[in-house]
Amino acid sequence: MKNNIVNIVSPYIIGVVGGLLLHICQAPLPWILGPMCSLIVFKAFSKHKDSFYQPSFLKNGSFIILGISFGLSFTKETFVTVGPYALPFLLITIFLILISIINGIFISKFVNIDRNTSILASIPGGLTEMVAASESLDANSALVTIFQTVRLLAVVFLVPFTILHLFEPSNFSELVKITEHNTNPLSFIWFILAGIVGWLSRLKLPAAYVIGPLLTIALLNVLGISLPSFHEFFFIFAQLSIGVSFGLMISLNDLKKGGKYCGLYFITTMILIGASFGAGFLFSTFTNLELATAMLSFAPGGLVEMVLTASTIGADSAVVSSLQFIRLLFIIGIVPSVLKFVFRNKTTNDISQS
Repeated sequence: MKNNIVNIVSPYIIGVVGGLLLHICQAPLPWILGPMCSLIVFKAFSKHKDSFYQPSFLKNGSFIILGISFGLSFTKETFVTVGPYALPFLLITIFLILISIINGIFISKFVNIDRNTSILASIPGGLTEMVAASESLDANSALVTIFQTVRLLAVVFLVPFTILHLFEPSNFSELVKITEHNTNPLSFIWFILAGIVGWLSRLKLPAAYVIGPLLTIALLNVLGISLPSFHEFFFIFAQLSIGVSFGLMISLNDLKKGGKYCGLYFITTMILIGASFGAGFLFSTFTNLELATAMLSFAPGGLVEMVLTASTIGADSAVVSSLQFIRLLFIIGIVPSVLKFVFRNKTTNDISQS
């Protein structure tokens, strides 16, 4: 029992050190990137790395906390704002996915990686979801994991860093500011309800532990129900816990396994980031969305990281979370099925022609 507690607490202590260092350096998303980086480095030199452990309730609970925080930023005006943008946003998202697929096919023509693996390694979906899709499409799941990890690291580091240097950070987090509503202890029951919704929807929704609570709290907020204040400590702990989960999931050895091909997928990620920023610029030009909000809405990063970045620079985090949610649902819910249909038809045609 004592060893289990040490194995759970140790990565959090290492994560706090990394988070504090990046916080002092004023780096973007310090409480996610700091723990992640410190754990990756520590595991590279430690003999006890395999004993580190994070209970699922800590990671899932942290996602629930962030989902509640994001939901608190929603208002009636958010839905009015996002509604007209949903269809054009989805069309541009499809265009960006096509760029990813073309990049993947292009790489597979010149290196010893099959087409299916290369495409799934290039698409900006969730790491877990793309690996699961690779198994059903007979792709190389190990390579998809490695190259998606490279993409994840590139996006999580570069997008917040770039956005924070393009736009001045706000003096305090928008999420913390918005959540000062009600101090009645009984009102915390709404947060418990949101967590239960996240748990119940875990088999039906992508990123359910974020999206379930987000939608629940957003609905309650729009209906005018008084919700409690949300202390910044829980907000920071949630980021720390997610950073720890990334750090435990990723290792330097995984990145080394990809060898020289990692550079190619890093380049395709840079192309995709550039294209998404360009799409955000055009979207803000032809709509009423602010430039920072539009760019973060199209950025090929995770919903959590992009909304946290939005709150840091004072962009509209509710709009960013809404549009990123649409992108996430499309990529995870539609893209794997379409690819499976296309790949199997092409394989059948190739066999019949031969």
